[in-house]
Amino acid sequence: MQIQISSDKNISMHAKLSNLIESDLHRILDRYEDELTRVEVHLTDENGDKSGPQDKRCLLEARPRNHQSLTVTNDSADIQTAVSGAANKMQRLLITTFGRIEDKHRDLTTRQSGEGQNLVLKPGLD
Repeated sequence: MQIQISSDKNISMHAKLSNLIESDLHRILDRYEDELTRVEVHLTDENGDKSGPQDKRCLLEARPRNHQSLTVTNDSADIQTAVSGAANKMQRLLITTFGRIEDKHRDLTTRQSGEGQNLVLKPGLD
């Protein structure tokens, strides 16, 4: 899983912050490393030079293999909390998304009968 971080002109990006963000994302999204090709992090300061509550925004875009991209945002007073909040939202979205995909595959499982006919099996039906 590749992680790309970008920020607007009001956020000073440095190696320490970049490493903190990457380690946080790896810790929270590590379970999906094989399913994700890339995670893009977009950091913005909504108020520019002025300070205020909830003025730092983290937008995360995850790119799963063979699936459309998924996006979440989180606002906070500081960058690290905004990133952690967005990563937790993304984790919940990935659980839901991959759970639905798995349910669809499970619902349409096919099996060969003894006479070579394909039978569609649906769980819970007798």
